[in-house]
Amino acid sequence: MYAIVRAGGRQEKVSVGSELLIDRVGGGTPAAGTALQLAPLLLVDGTTVTSDAAALAGVTVTAEVVDEVKGPKITILRYKNKTGYRKRQGHRQKHTRVRITAIDS
Repeated sequence: MYAIVRAGGRQEKVSVGSELLIDRVGGGTPAAGTALQLAPLLLVDGTTVTSDAAALAGVTVTAEVVDEVKGPKITILRYKNKTGYRKRQGHRQKHTRVRITAIDS
């Protein structure tokens, strides 16, 4: 059994026990072990595929926060010709690593 869920603005294919990186959850840092509910968009159980919104209202996908991590460093360079303008900037996106604990239908 697996499900397609909406997590952090993207759609992810998850099954019980799988880990994934999503955009940071909430305003603060969630503690490890905190439970999250992810919104299911599709549920596949053997040969049965459920995509109806009314049927998916009863489906819950539960995830557990494992830890907070940072993504890779992205370098941003801005340059304007003949003016001496150069600007260098970096960015590292913050992610939350979650483990899927249950898919209940």
